Amino acid sequence: MAIEFSLNGKNTVFDGDDEMPLLWYLRDHAGMTGTKFGCGIAACGACTVHLEGQVARSCVVPMAAVAGKAVSTIEGLAATDGTLHPVQQAWLDEDVPQCGYCQAGQIMAAVDLLERHPNPSDQQINQISNLCRCGTYPRIRRAIKRASTLLAQEQRS
Repeated sequence: MAIEFSLNGKNTVFDGDDEMPLLWYLRDHAGMTGTKFGCGIAACGACTVHLEGQVARSCVVPMAAVAGKAVSTIEGLAATDGTLHPVQQAWLDEDVPQCGYCQAGQIMAAVDLLERHPNPSDQQINQISNLCRCGTYPRIRRAIKRASTLLAQEQRS
């Protein structure tokens, strides 16, 4: 049975195993390799995407679960003209990544947080459960605070 859904705003059809994890569809079929495989058990967050506007660990989301829904990945955050999302820009400004492996998932989690809490406290930022093996958590916190400011400026414009 074909599974129809939206991927980064584009209508998409998948005709394959409906139990395949969304992560493998994104990487192997859609060519969106920004979403990373980390643990395969939804613990690390490297595979974080947005499903219907909520964070989801794509390594454990079966394709059947995306039928009729909207999926957004790191590749879909920037504007069509290439302008980075404020969170992506803040990540660069704060020089967050070291190895960079977890960063797409971290950014997707931060976007979700800022949509729910436009001016998050340190405690709210600490609730993001994505793991960073390099330990760049202080930079991540600074980037989220910077992104909060950038988003507020964007809204005033």
